[in-house]
Amino acid sequence: MRLFQKLGWAWLLCAGAISAPAQTFQTIANFSFETGEFPQYMFLIQGNDGNFYGTTTYGGDTGVDAGAVFAVTAQGTLTDLYGFCAFGGCTDGGKPYGGLVQAADSTFYGTTYQGGANGTGTVFELTTGGTESVLYSFCSQTNCADGDDPFAPLVQATDGNFYGTTLDGGTKGYGTVFAITSAGTLTTLHSFHYSDGASPVAGLTQARNGKFYGTTLYGGAHGAGTVFEISAAGKLKTLHSFGAAGDGANPYAVLVQAADGTFYGTTYSGGTHGQGTVFAITAAGKLTTLYSFCSAKKCSDGAAPCAGVIQATDGDFYGTTSQGGASNRGTVFAISAAGKLTSLHSFCLQKNCTDGAEPSGGLLQASKGTFYGTTTEGGANEDGTVFSLSAGLSSQSNGQR
Repeated sequence: MRLFQKLGWAWLLCAGAISAPAQTFQTIANFSFETGEFPQYMFLIQGNDGNFYGTTTYGGDTGVDAGAVFAVTAQGTLTDLYGFCAFGGCTDGGKPYGGLVQAADSTFYGTTYQGGANGTGTVFELTTGGTESVLYSFCSQTNCADGDDPFAPLVQATDGNFYGTTLDGGTKGYGTVFAITSAGTLTTLHSFHYSDGASPVAGLTQARNGKFYGTTLYGGAHGAGTVFEISAAGKLKTLHSFGAAGDGANPYAVLVQAADGTFYGTTYSGGTHGQGTVFAITAAGKLTTLYSFCSAKKCSDGAAPCAGVIQATDGDFYGTTSQGGASNRGTVFAISAAGKLTSLHSFCLQKNCTDGAEPSGGLLQASKGTFYGTTTEGGANEDGTVFSLSAGLSSQSNGQR
C-alpha cells in the first residue's frame, strides 16, 4: 500500500451486517503505469457519451508518475486521456486525488494536489480530446492565503461557477473553501481556523436550498473533524463536531443529500469499534450514527470507509470500505436509512487479489442501474482496477451521474 505523510499526519487509505443475495461482480479493467495507476479517493463520473471518467494519483503516459485522467467504457476499454507533468516543472499539475466534474459544454474540470506554477496544486480544465489548461495555480498569494494542496473534486453550482476546498493554506493555514469561474477567477470564501474545522479533504455538495455542505478531516470542538454549511457569499456554520462518544471521527468523504433532504456520509474512524461509521445529519445539525463498522466478527462487515455513500434508485445507500471484509481488503455495502447494513462484496477473494483490493473511492450508479467503482490496489498488474457490480436495480431516473 502506498502511504504518505504530510506535516506529521499519517494519510491512510483512508444492527449487525447481513449477507446479501447473489450479486454479479466483475473486474472490467486493470490499471497499469501507462494508463495511470492507484486511483484513490474519487468517484467515477459517467460522461455525456456514456463512458466513465476518473483520475489516478500515480502513473500516466508521461512516465513521471504524476497521475492521469482516464476514460473507460462499460466493456472495459481503458484509455489514458491525459498524463500530468507533461511540461517542465509540472506546471500543468500533478497528483490528482479528486475526481472530475463535466460541465454542460462537455469540458472536464478538476484539481491536482501538486504541480502548477507554485508546486502546490491547480484547478484545471480538460477537453474530451485531451487538451489540458491550468485555470489557477494555488499559493499565488502571499503566505498562500488563497489556499494550497487541493485534495477534493469540484462541484459546478447552479450559478455556473465551480466550488471546492483546499487541504492547506488560507489565512490560518488549515485550508479553504473557494469558488472559481470557468475563466479562472478564484475567490476564497472561507479560511478554516481549526476551531471551525481543519483540512477539508472532501468536496462540497450543493443542497436544494442553494447552500454548500462539506466535511473537514480534523478540527472542530473535539479535533476529530466537522460537518459544515457555507453560503456562496462565504458565511460558514459548523453543524457538527465529531469526537464525542460513538459519533465517529475523521470524515474523508463528500456528503450526499437524500430525497428526504437529509445528508448522509461516513467517517473513517471512530464509532463504537473505532473503525468508522455511516451517519445522517439534518441541515439543522442533528446527527444520527446509523452504523458502526467492525460490528461483525473479524470486521467482515467492513472497516475504515474513505468514500461517502450514494443513494441508489431503490432508495438505499451504497458505498465502500477500504478495509475489513472476508480478506480485510475492503468491501462494497448497502445500508438503509434505518441503519440495516448488507455486505455485497468482499475484495481480494481471488488469488493475488485479481478482483482488486482496498477501494478508497466511492461508487457510481450508471444510467442502466449497475454500480461502478475502482480499487486502489490489486488487479492483474497490482495497480488497481475498475469493477462493476449489478444488484438488479432499475435504471437511473433522477439525473444522477
